[in-house]
Amino acid sequence: MRPIRTVATAVLAAAALIVTGCANGSDDTPAAAPSSAATFPVTVGTVTLEKRPEKIVALSPSATEMLFAIGAGKQVTAVDDNSNYPAEAPKSDLSGFNPNAEAIAAKNPDLVVLSNDTNKVVDQLTKLKVPVYVAPAAKTLDDTYQQIADLGALTGHPDEAADLTTRMKNEIDKLVKDVPQRATKLRYYYELDPTFYSVTSKTLVGSLFALVGMENVADAADPDGAKGGYPQLSQEVLVKANPDLIFLADVKCCQQSPETVKARSGWAAMNAVKNNQIVTLDDDIASRWGPRVVDLVRAIVDAVAKVPAA
Repeated sequence: MRPIRTVATAVLAAAALIVTGCANGSDDTPAAAPSSAATFPVTVGTVTLEKRPEKIVALSPSATEMLFAIGAGKQVTAVDDNSNYPAEAPKSDLSGFNPNAEAIAAKNPDLVVLSNDTNKVVDQLTKLKVPVYVAPAAKTLDDTYQQIADLGALTGHPDEAADLTTRMKNEIDKLVKDVPQRATKLRYYYELDPTFYSVTSKTLVGSLFALVGMENVADAADPDGAKGGYPQLSQEVLVKANPDLIFLADVKCCQQSPETVKARSGWAAMNAVKNNQIVTLDDDIASRWGPRVVDLVRAIVDAVAKVPAA
């Protein structure tokens, strides 16, 4: 949903739209029964499965969260080294950022879920006759809902997937509906890392703020989307923009906080700093496009509710 925190990966993640411990979640509990609506063989896009997969390898934290949220967690036998939620996810040393086809195939999966085709891993796995579903970083909420539906179909949990998306839509609708209208839109800056990478309204994260009726100070830095919706701003531009709220999505990774922001040269004059309207986010929730996107909307709404009406 947003870049990780180096310049190189930030640019890479603009195309992929990206972002820790757990024990192996294997136990003797039987796998959840498939939905009554589950039928196989099933085809989603270019992926056809003859039977329900029981050895799923998920190499995307967002996909991992989706799979567990729809009741397919017991079918997941390995996840990537960044999939830290839920706690029972069977974390491994497999990388989603630099996937290795041989290492993945060694897990004997009957379905692999990826967020991108780095290293042409899809072709390599296809040659090894391993089914692969690619779930790229969502650009809209509808993208998220579609991926949940696709994974529901592929894993034999279509009903649970439909229920999940319905709950997400209802919760987001209620949160947005409860936001009071303002005569003037609140302006915000969303920080991905301390080098001032941000998001525009053309990203999934930016679209969530737009739902709440906020104005993004980063939009002017990438008006035509040439930077993928992830421009790097300058300190001078941000001070001049003078946002009403600052959202920090670089708390865990980069140890940013209201205190570090207040200490930045020239930032003390910003409305957000003067009025103590600096919001710390959970980096993981802010970077993923799975079910917990509802929690990000809630954090945005809660922050807006604390801003006094003009």
